Amino acid sequence: MFVWEGTDRQGRRVKGEMSGSSEALIKANLRRQGINPLKVKKKPKPLFGGGGKVTPKDIAVFSRQLATMMSSGVPLVQSFEILGRGHENKAMQELIMAIKSDVEAGGSLHEALAKHPTHFDELFVNLVTAGEASGILETILDKLATYLEKTEALKSKIKSALFYPTAVIVVAFVITAILLIFVIPQFQELFEGFGADLPALTVMVIHLSEIFQEYWYLIFGSLIGVVVLVMQAKKRSLRFAHFLDRMMLKLPVLGDILEKSAIARFARTLSTMFAAGTPLVEAMTSVAGACGNIVFYDAVMRMRDDVATGTQLNVTLRNSGLFPNMVVQMVAIGEESGALDSMLAKVADWYEQEVDDAVEALTSLLEPIIMAVLGVLIGGLVIAMYLPIFKMGQVV
Repeated sequence: MFVWEGTDRQGRRVKGEMSGSSEALIKANLRRQGINPLKVKKKPKPLFGGGGKVTPKDIAVFSRQLATMMSSGVPLVQSFEILGRGHENKAMQELIMAIKSDVEAGGSLHEALAKHPTHFDELFVNLVTAGEASGILETILDKLATYLEKTEALKSKIKSALFYPTAVIVVAFVITAILLIFVIPQFQELFEGFGADLPALTVMVIHLSEIFQEYWYLIFGSLIGVVVLVMQAKKRSLRFAHFLDRMMLKLPVLGDILEKSAIARFARTLSTMFAAGTPLVEAMTSVAGACGNIVFYDAVMRMRDDVATGTQLNVTLRNSGLFPNMVVQMVAIGEESGALDSMLAKVADWYEQEVDDAVEALTSLLEPIIMAVLGVLIGGLVIAMYLPIFKMGQVV
């Protein structure tokens, strides 16, 4: 988004805002409107979070709206104008208007989208390119919208499966730390006047409390440091990321959810690209990146090489050792009948439902386990502090 100042045909001073990819394009647009541009500069961003953020959900909604408007006969540039001006998210509005400016200047839609790789990945741009070339852009956009909606729904389920136990563990640790640092010392002062031996459990908790009081900053700092270190190591080291993803797949219950999620993403992405007319070998590269797991990424890239040499897709799936027999059989039927895209879509639907059921089962399983762990943890600290008082009552 740019702000500009200039003079109109009557010589009056005018100013305003306009979206575009460069100052030169803004000046050209202003001159076409009969305005002599004097000053054009990028609009400064607000200091405190103004403008919002473009999310994958925004892109999915944008794809659906654009497909609907194009299928209704609304011209592409006019569709951008309507969607951009009416969007509540300022960042998304600026993105849409920037794309509109590029298309209005004579560029193709896929070229305009490719200028924003943060929001429109290679898969999105490739499918739009195929849609423009074949004259079925609105159909491709509709398929993309469905794909993005399904993908985001799947991601949301995985996040909820990971977030719930993580949040409870963090809360339990924080509560325990507060008790050890602030509450236990109060009991410790009380016990010092007893003049009697304390129970072993109470002594252990008091020693633990002293450690937390003395080194609380090191304990919290170390935990935060380990989390940051693991995240950075995964980004920077391919070997570590491969090890971590492989270990995640081996976790009880959660590993099964992650595996089913990767299969669902594989099937959904390949179905969408194949239905759009993308060659299978070319599609496999985008499919590998969409799986969300490096183990599956490596396997799909090997499968791509095998398919390029003439091997059938169902054979490469079986050889990878990562895909269940049901997936292999469905793909084989799809290849034989010439309906591979619809078969893959059915596989994706099946595994997305499996992920949904598994997340619900995990939540139901975790609730009593977490309550029991919290009860033992917090209850153990309380009992440890009251044992000496009970002991003194028995003596009296």
